[in-house]
Amino acid sequence: MDLHLTSTDLSSLVNLALEAGQAIMKVYGKDFSVSQKSDASPVTEADVAAEIIILAGLKRYFPQIPVVSEEEFSAGHKVAIGETFFLVDPLDGTKEFISRNGEFTVNIGLIHKGIPVMGVVYAPALGQIFAGQLGHGASKASTPELSFAPIKARACPPEGPIVLASRSHLDAETKAYIEAQKPAGLSNAGSSLKFCRLAEGVADLYPRFGRTMEWDIAAGHAVLLAAGGSLTQSDGTPFPYGKDGFANGAFIAKGA
Repeated sequence: MDLHLTSTDLSSLVNLALEAGQAIMKVYGKDFSVSQKSDASPVTEADVAAEIIILAGLKRYFPQIPVVSEEEFSAGHKVAIGETFFLVDPLDGTKEFISRNGEFTVNIGLIHKGIPVMGVVYAPALGQIFAGQLGHGASKASTPELSFAPIKARACPPEGPIVLASRSHLDAETKAYIEAQKPAGLSNAGSSLKFCRLAEGVADLYPRFGRTMEWDIAAGHAVLLAAGGSLTQSDGTPFPYGKDGFANGAFIAKGA
């Protein structure tokens, strides 16, 4: 399909992420139950509530574009995708949500011809939202003011990179890679916020060798690309989307 995106389209994604974030925070502020999916990962009523809002909104705003969303996919709902499709993680960082450290996000990313061309990442507990559209730049705002300001990825400083690592998934292979980079600093962060920290120029490198899914990274990848950063497979080749099962291999995300 021909894809003609406008700033209104990006605003629609921002509004959906904000609405989903409100639903998540209602659950976050009370006692909630946690259940396990078939892959042993946790899921809460907040994941489900946010997904319902996002799926209904995407159907309203973009009825012609298929949507692959984490909870629906985990429940066995398969979607036929073409060269253009949405990847949605309604609550990325469920472990962070459960531990109540605030580092969880709403992720909505649009893929076109294998490239994340538009995305929104919203961290409702932190009051931060990031948006990006390829060729039009990336921006960040705080809630509730929503005054978006441009962000750009930075070139790696001479003293070495600030490296980001997953708070919940730091394995031996990742540790070895990080040590080999001789980092100037190491920072832990949850969920897709790591891509956003690269995009806003406060860190330089995010390696990931453990398993992730495409909906975990598409929105953050879109923001990072729009901000001038990059994400490749660990061997430097382009990162593919629309893989069978949507499971990712190792990747390296970088600033400018």
